[in-house]
Amino acid sequence: VQLVESGGGSVQAGESLRLSCAVSGYTYTRGSLGWFRQAPGQEREGVARMCSDGDTKYADSVKGRFTISRDNAKATLYLQINSLKPEDTAMYYCAANDYKCYSASWALSSVVYGYWGQGTQVTVSS
Repeated sequence: VQLVESGGGSVQAGESLRLSCAVSGYTYTRGSLGWFRQAPGQEREGVARMCSDGDTKYADSVKGRFTISRDNAKATLYLQINSLKPEDTAMYYCAANDYKCYSASWALSSVVYGYWGQGTQVTVSS
């Protein structure tokens, strides 16, 4: 499985970004794809995930502003981020789990994702 993120950048608070993750070697019939972020000095945080059946889960901190989606034909996972805040500044990573869709507290846990992209930086200024 290979994951390549793009779409990050430097924006002003209140603006929007759409992050993309090109996915290859992944079986969409099981498991899940997710987005994580990590700010300097902080732990990696799961923000959204989508299972093979389309089920989604979001971190409470991003509900209503972040939307995860995928285009199977383009083999691409997206993260639409609206109303960006300075606290959204972080490196954003795409991740894949190719064997099980977890729910509850494991859904956004980095330990259940075995494949990671290199990340794309999002910087939000006030």
